[in-house]
Amino acid sequence: MDVTATRLFSAPDRGIRDNVVLHHDGGLITDISEGVAAAPRSLILPAFVNAHDHARPRASSFGAVGMPLESWILRTVAGTPVDPYLTAVSAFARAAQAGCAAMMVHYTRPSGTMPLVEEARAIARAAGDVGIRIAFAIAVRDQNPIVYGDSEGVLSGLAADDRKTIEELFVRAPMAPKAYIELTDAIAAAIGGPKVDVQLGPAGVQWCSKPLLEAVAENSAQTGRRIHMHLLETVYQRAWADQHFPGGIVRYLRDIGLLSERLTLAHCIHARPDEIEMIAASGARIVTNFSSNLHLRSGLAPIAAAHACGCAIAVGVDGLALDEDDDVLREMRLVQMTHGGLGFRRTWTAQEFFALAIRNGRRATGAPGTGELAVGTPADFVSIDLDRLERGQILEADPLDLLFARGNASLISELVVDGRTVAKAGRCLGVDLAAVEQELRGIHRASAATYAHVLRAWPRLSSSLQRWFEAQLTCN
Repeated sequence: MDVTATRLFSAPDRGIRDNVVLHHDGGLITDISEGVAAAPRSLILPAFVNAHDHARPRASSFGAVGMPLESWILRTVAGTPVDPYLTAVSAFARAAQAGCAAMMVHYTRPSGTMPLVEEARAIARAAGDVGIRIAFAIAVRDQNPIVYGDSEGVLSGLAADDRKTIEELFVRAPMAPKAYIELTDAIAAAIGGPKVDVQLGPAGVQWCSKPLLEAVAENSAQTGRRIHMHLLETVYQRAWADQHFPGGIVRYLRDIGLLSERLTLAHCIHARPDEIEMIAASGARIVTNFSSNLHLRSGLAPIAAAHACGCAIAVGVDGLALDEDDDVLREMRLVQMTHGGLGFRRTWTAQEFFALAIRNGRRATGAPGTGELAVGTPADFVSIDLDRLERGQILEADPLDLLFARGNASLISELVVDGRTVAKAGRCLGVDLAAVEQELRGIHRASAATYAHVLRAWPRLSSSLQRWFEAQLTCN
């Protein structure tokens, strides 16, 4: 198939090519040749990557707004998937319409309606129907289900019925490390393939025991399987880590073999300079989730410092883009503008940042190639409406500079993944997103009463959580 482009960007060292024809066949680019000026005018770029997400409903729809992560996680129980396939289809279709060829699914809240292997099958089927690549990991945790320590001080302040409700929802028998490895193996056998990369997914150090973390590190070293994990997202997680790992949490992860080029770490907002250097030296990646960090008041990650010491940086939406619209282009712009330099000193150019975000995002999700558009590479690309991007333009400017000045998902005219057109003119072609979301809203509204007891307990629970975590910081 031939695609004509007014302009094409592949990599910073290749510059911008004008008036080209991109040929692709069998999911690979077979040629990029000179063409002639054609209409409509377009800019072709490597397809975007959402390197950290959970494929869940929009949190604000369930009242999870304006609260820190430690409360937000419990509140979002009301958004537990009512239909795993439809929930995943909705998330993947939004990602496709935003230009994402690949997306990490760190699956933190299973529906509980079916065995986990079958739920993973439903999510993989959703990705296939939409047409994007995914990485998938069950986010395992075996400790600290309510707070980062003994939850009795939180639960004791609740009425007996409310306490029973919260314990039934969150305090469950943990999965043994061996059982988790076997589950991951079973999921990989069921859904792993060219467009689905199954990974190990410890939820975060505060939620995982040492035996679990060590089992994950050992299995990854033996099998080469990638690992995806949250790390040091909040000040409360930093305080917990310092208390329980006085020798340093990142040093511990390094010593057990968890830090490697197979590891992707989400957030790292409160990582210290020596910890960032260890992460960089290991070849692990950091995924920054700018708007999510703002929504949850988690802080500002030291991304420029991480990049300066050689750490690979990727960008994720984390289900909480600035407008909760999964616009990963806007997320990349926010990261670039915030961490791109001070005064005349630049961290990177827009072209360099775009290329590294795509390259490292593909590594994090197991997508093949670096994202560079060249002969023999995967046919994963987006087409941008160049007339709309250059609206009102008086003097010529680099299109990547313009993209990072004013770009958003509305400019995307087409997404091609593995040689297949997945989205066009702002619409996902594989599924009817509007119909899916309408159906989901109906199911959620019909089942809202299921969580009435949680909402009744919420004011007291929220206050107890705040007191517990504030005391944690005071004690440190």
